[in-house]
Amino acid sequence: MAKPVVLITGASQGIGAEIARTFAKQLKGVRLALVARNEKNLTKTAKACAKLGATVATFLCDVTDETAVDAMAAAVTKRFKGVDVLINNAGRFYPTEFLAMSVADFDGLIAANLRSLFLVSRAIVPAMVKRGRGDVFNMSSIAGQNPYPGGAGYCAAKFGVTGLSKVMREELKDKGVRVCTVYPGATMSPSWEGSGADWTKMMPTADVARAFYDIYQLSRKTVVEDIVLRPQGGDL
Repeated sequence: MAKPVVLITGASQGIGAEIARTFAKQLKGVRLALVARNEKNLTKTAKACAKLGATVATFLCDVTDETAVDAMAAAVTKRFKGVDVLINNAGRFYPTEFLAMSVADFDGLIAANLRSLFLVSRAIVPAMVKRGRGDVFNMSSIAGQNPYPGGAGYCAAKFGVTGLSKVMREELKDKGVRVCTVYPGATMSPSWEGSGADWTKMMPTADVARAFYDIYQLSRKTVVEDIVLRPQGGDL
């Protein structure tokens, strides 16, 4: 039986790259479609996964661009015939206060975190529905549950991810497609570089990535609709 095809956006670094390595290590022979904009880092992730026994293909794509996403989805389908697991991990974070935030910054955060998820899901999920089977993981954040000062654009985007994910769950649950929304807290990833935050109080990317794999391994009779992951000491 052919191993599943796992498509991961934002796979060039951080949590996305760790998810790819985790699936490669734990599920021998898994087929990975790795999507990102940074070719150098994406190639590095792909090589690491291939060494672990995965079959890997990379796809350079700006997932905020509709035409680029449609082309990427067509290329993935041509290469692998279909996607079994979609991990919408791509996103962007930077702090912004409501009164000081520009329209361009707001639009950029919405596009990177919410629009991208919609575009990729719209391109990939219909084939899952047609087959009657699939898994979708949507990366939200604790910022998609609890607002905080300085998070105007990011919280708005991640609350949007939360809402869209819940709608997807309701619409897809009778079509054989499981939808899980993941809400990580502070994680040791490039998003935090230059923030001055204490990395020793953050979660390792390996722990967050492992959650995706373990949830996927549950029987088809069970879905984890939401999972919240926080540092043991709480939010930063």
